Amino acid sequence: MIDPDTPAGWVAEAEKEDEAEDMPLSMRLSIADTLTLGNATCGFMAVYFTTTGILIPHLTGSEETGMARHSAATAVILMLCAAVFDLFDGLVARKLRSSPMGAELDNLSDLISFGLAPAYFVLVYGMVADDAHQRVSALAAIVVLLAVVLRLARFSCVTLKDGMFQGMPSPFGALTVVSIVLLELPFVPTLLAIVGVAWLMVSRVEYPKPRGVLAVAMLSWIVAAMGLLAAWAFDAPGGQLLLQTGCALQVVTGAVIPLFATARRVNTFRDNRREARAAQHP
Repeated sequence: MIDPDTPAGWVAEAEKEDEAEDMPLSMRLSIADTLTLGNATCGFMAVYFTTTGILIPHLTGSEETGMARHSAATAVILMLCAAVFDLFDGLVARKLRSSPMGAELDNLSDLISFGLAPAYFVLVYGMVADDAHQRVSALAAIVVLLAVVLRLARFSCVTLKDGMFQGMPSPFGALTVVSIVLLELPFVPTLLAIVGVAWLMVSRVEYPKPRGVLAVAMLSWIVAAMGLLAAWAFDAPGGQLLLQTGCALQVVTGAVIPLFATARRVNTFRDNRREARAAQHP
């Protein structure tokens, strides 16, 4: 029975609240989950702009052939935005809360933004670049995609020590792959560098997690990279040189971190041997 003095709208609102309370916890989205969905959206739109602005003009033989600057810059900026969403969803999840499906959403979104989008960018590069080989580029794109798939699967199954990633993080790897393409190097060095990044993503090399000062530095670098891409897209004076400098810094950083990690392992191994010898000969 419904009280005739009770407005019908209040009854409907009360029923909606009851339904929300009865909704399984696994079906409720948190703020962190919303940021994660923003990550996936950016990855999908990066594929869209790569297709409509680079691939289709090339296939139709329009005047805008090759790597169209505006579309390429937009696609990469969207991947950078996806990296920002990926950075903040983890921070928000730690500060507030995440739903039980948060980890799965994060992996699926990362697969789109940092697996599919950069692999597709490599594939299109192989179709539009003058000195590229389409089939070999397709193979390199598959290697990038599978590296991200394996990395995300391993991340879900392996427990690592706090504050460290095993293998190059997929956002960092995706941006490094795209930077290699934008450097416009000869085809063979480009291909080898892309395969090298894919190997680093599935390697056991340790990378620090972006927390604290490192997170601020990463965010600052992403904003600076967006500015470089915008300058290049609008053909600003020195824009080409600025973009190539930024891409080179991204690639060098990706190569230097494993060297530091290897040096640290070697030093740790030597220290352990010295301690063992000192224990044997007091």
